[in-house]
Amino acid sequence: MRSFCIWAAVVRLEVKGISKRFGVNRVLRDVSFSINDAEILGLIGPNGAGKTTLFECLAGVLPADQGCVFSNNREVDASQRSSVLFFVPDGIAPWPNQPAQWALQFSLGFWGGRRHLYRDVVNELGLEPFLRMPIGTLSKGQRKRVLLALGLLSPQPILAIDEPFDGLDLRQSREAAAALRNHVSQGRTLFVSIHQIGDAAKICDRFVLLSDGQVAGEGKLEELAALAGERLGQAPPSDFEEVFLALT
Repeated sequence: MRSFCIWAAVVRLEVKGISKRFGVNRVLRDVSFSINDAEILGLIGPNGAGKTTLFECLAGVLPADQGCVFSNNREVDASQRSSVLFFVPDGIAPWPNQPAQWALQFSLGFWGGRRHLYRDVVNELGLEPFLRMPIGTLSKGQRKRVLLALGLLSPQPILAIDEPFDGLDLRQSREAAAALRNHVSQGRTLFVSIHQIGDAAKICDRFVLLSDGQVAGEGKLEELAALAGERLGQAPPSDFEEVFLALT
């Protein structure tokens, strides 16, 4: 499957040849792409494409069968990835018996996070009403906002988030998107998996399309549209959904 790549002036992380198999099921196949400095890179793909497995392999949570990750032209093995990348999984409730405020303060002390941003992050994500509530009692959307706050306060230059808007309503999704964009404008680099294509088109600078465990395309929307048009033998589609369907 052909991929389409564009290289920016500054590459923050370079992924080369990541492969993963579970028994006879080959989930990731020679996955290669780049994460550029101070951008939001979106990982888009159908259900079962291998998006969560890719996140886990990059974060060192799951061992890859093959492949390398480079930062500043230096290979970073799985045990060292936490120094450059902070992974926010989907659907977890860390420290369920502790208040959200405790979790945020503990993470700042444990990881040496961005303490000066604490009040801004709390306000951006609307956490104040439930800061004193145990995380295990929070709704799905409230837990998601706490997880986003944990990520935004982490010290690592790259933040990888699996489904940042899952569980959020329209207003909360817009507020969370604005918060993420604000932190990118201050130099943070984000790699996000987004299920809703419309949300991805609004927030992401570039995209990696994953299909059947392989990279089907990488680049800005107009570049992926050109690739889709070439594949379809027609003018480039103007709708991201059509681009997505053509390439995956």
